[in-house]
Amino acid sequence: MDWRDVIDELDAGVERIAATLEGLSPGDLRGASGLPGWSRGHVATHIARNADSLWNLLEGARTGTEVPQYPSLERRDADIAAGAGRSHDELVADVRATQARFSEQARSLPASAAEAPVRAMAGWPHPAWYTVFRRWNEVEAHHADLAAGYGPADWPEPYVRWSAAATLADLAALPDRLLGEPAGLRITATDSGETADLGWTPGGPEASGSGRALLGWLSGRSDGAGVHLRPDGPLPVPPPWPYEPSQFREEAGF
Repeated sequence: MDWRDVIDELDAGVERIAATLEGLSPGDLRGASGLPGWSRGHVATHIARNADSLWNLLEGARTGTEVPQYPSLERRDADIAAGAGRSHDELVADVRATQARFSEQARSLPASAAEAPVRAMAGWPHPAWYTVFRRWNEVEAHHADLAAGYGPADWPEPYVRWSAAATLADLAALPDRLLGEPAGLRITATDSGETADLGWTPGGPEASGSGRALLGWLSGRSDGAGVHLRPDGPLPVPPPWPYEPSQFREEAGF
C-alpha cells in the first residue's frame, strides 16, 4: 500500500478513536486502560503526543536538520502524565488536532524529503515516509488499548493486511537473542500463506491462524484467540512489538 494512501486511513482511524472517547464518561476516562498503570486518559494523551513526535521526524526530513522524535524518554512520560487528567473535551480536541497537524505535514512532504533518513526513539533509522506506517500501528493498537469495546476484530482490513505481513517479516529478522519464548517456532498466516521461521526445524512447534489473529497475539492486543499451536500447549509470550522494520536493514544509508 502506498504510504500516501495510508494518511486517509489514519484520519479515519483517529475519528474512530474520537468517537470512542466521546462515548466515555469522565469516570471512564479515569478508569484503567489495557496498558498497565495507564488510565484511558493516559492512552488518549499518548495518541496525541505520538502524532506530535512523528511530526517532529517529518519536520527534520523537510528541513534537513535532525529533530529527535522526543526530547527524552523522561519528557515523553512526563507529558503523558501531565495530560492524562484533562477533561473529556480537551482530550478529544487534542487527539483530533494533533492528527490533523500530522496529516497536513505528511501530505505536503516533498518527494525528496520523504526519502530522507530519520531515526525512531528506539534508535533505528528509516526513510521519513515510513513514519506514516508507524503511526498506523500506533492508532490502531492504542485504540484497542482504550479497552472500550474496540479490539483486533474491529481493525480495518487494509491495516491488518499490511501490519500482519510486516510483523511476521520483522519478527523473522530479529536477532535470536531478542526472540525470547517464540524461538524455534514457525508462525504461519493461514489466509495469506506468509510465514516467520524463528529458528524452526522440521518437526518443531508451529503456530497458525489468520493474519488478524496473529497480529492480535504478536502485538499483545489479544490472548491469542484464533491462534493454534502444534503440539498443544500455551502460546509463548512474543517479544515487545512493534519490531524494527526489516525492509530497511540492507538498504544503502539505513
